[in-house]
Amino acid sequence: MKISAAILIASVGSAAAFVAPQAKSSIRTTLAMSSGDDETIPQIQNEMVAAEEEIIAKNTLPGMSTALPFMERPAALDGTLAGDVGFDPLGFAKDKDTLMQMREAEIKHARLAMLAAAGWPISELADKKLALVAGLDPLLQSADRAPSVLNGGLGKVSPIYWGVCIAAAAAIDLYGIFGASKKAGYIPGDFGFDPLGLYPKDAEGQKRMQLSEIKNGRLAMIAITAFAVQEFVSQTGVVDETPIFFKPIGQVMFEYANSGYIH
Repeated sequence: MKISAAILIASVGSAAAFVAPQAKSSIRTTLAMSSGDDETIPQIQNEMVAAEEEIIAKNTLPGMSTALPFMERPAALDGTLAGDVGFDPLGFAKDKDTLMQMREAEIKHARLAMLAAAGWPISELADKKLALVAGLDPLLQSADRAPSVLNGGLGKVSPIYWGVCIAAAAAIDLYGIFGASKKAGYIPGDFGFDPLGLYPKDAEGQKRMQLSEIKNGRLAMIAITAFAVQEFVSQTGVVDETPIFFKPIGQVMFEYANSGYIH
């Protein structure tokens, strides 16, 4: 943990050059007091988030969208939700209730996409090995492509698996509708699921965690779409087309050497 603290402190020190003077002073004070103490890491992270928000606020005209500075910020997007940068060019969120419904849908898709973005390449790497151990036929399509709507092969998956997935999704959704959403102070997607106790207790820490989740979820939604389109167009699994992201570097160099990329 001391190493991680040192790395964070070093990165914050270099990043401080790009933040506002007041925020920079606050971060430097925290760094001076920390001396590599791991307990100050959340405080430093919170101050970095606050500094970023200060910069955005100063560089955005009042009433204008942060994401699209040439457009007015929609009235419902008042910045209270994590990741709200006023991006709604088509005007889907007409009021607060609609906005909350949209965020509920977004966070669900984001979480599913994060699982899928990890599961897709893992399946392409491990499917044949696991199938061999279990004595089953591999589900991968030709050229190590994962089963999907565009790749085909979904018919190979057991109906029992689809039934379990649908039942689990329905149960979670029903709990959200009739259970979690009825609690005071409910925010979209907050089902109280934190078995490892990683969710911060303080408001700033919670805001940082919510922002991290929605940013990673949005990136995952783009990534999983890119996986599907890339494999459909190239007819090659993503783990084979861009192996450097998914395989050990030694294996990648060996494969490149034997395929003519390296002479």
